[in-house]
Amino acid sequence: MSRIANSVLVGAALMLAGCGSGGQAATASGTVTGDVTVFAAASLTETFTRLGEDFEEANPGTKVRFNFGGSSALAQQLDQGAPADVFASAAPANMKQVTDTRTITDAPRTFARNKLAIVVPKGNPGGISRLADFADAGRKIALCAEQVPCGAASQKVFELAKVTPAPDTLEQDVKAVLTKVSLGEVDGALVYRTDVRAAGDKVEGIEFAESAQAVNDYPIAPLAKAPNAVAAKAFVDFVLSGEGRAVLSAAGFDHP
Repeated sequence: MSRIANSVLVGAALMLAGCGSGGQAATASGTVTGDVTVFAAASLTETFTRLGEDFEEANPGTKVRFNFGGSSALAQQLDQGAPADVFASAAPANMKQVTDTRTITDAPRTFARNKLAIVVPKGNPGGISRLADFADAGRKIALCAEQVPCGAASQKVFELAKVTPAPDTLEQDVKAVLTKVSLGEVDGALVYRTDVRAAGDKVEGIEFAESAQAVNDYPIAPLAKAPNAVAAKAFVDFVLSGEGRAVLSAAGFDHP
């Protein structure tokens, strides 16, 4: 059993299915309709999939389409002009990368916080129990690449613990790291604690003190020139609502 609670919100990730606007959002009565395209950090996959379904139920005639990935890669896509309505990042730095080159309609708002946990395959065959074990070249280790938020947070906790990790692979988003652990391809990794919960009994999670000093803030903002500006604002408001906060809390996110 994981040492991190296994209450899991499970959802299949809805990938970006198209770039059409689906029509502008507002009808004469002010009802939100049409497609809304959301670029969101990979660690939000389960929670945003759930919130997307709830948003569609609350707003018949809408369709939320997600592009989940590493926040740095998503920011680069947006900088290159990819059409989208909303951006939700796992770190303020990647949001700033977008806002420096692309106008937003409202200031980014922090909607959640997350911190890291050690994750190991079920049964912990590699015997990993602490950050110092990540320096053992005899163990197989996966980490997020430094340019993505989970990688930057990982680097910070290793510096705090005075540990020099010896990773065997560096991945471009946290879900890719988690997959390697779930499949038993590595002995251990660092992911967000919400990802440990989402994986359920496929993995085991171990918390460590330094994670409290490397907390990631998650900002969200509607983008200017969004194909569906009204629905974009409505979706952001939904994430920030009490219902949105409840879904995020159940997944293990902290509130700002």
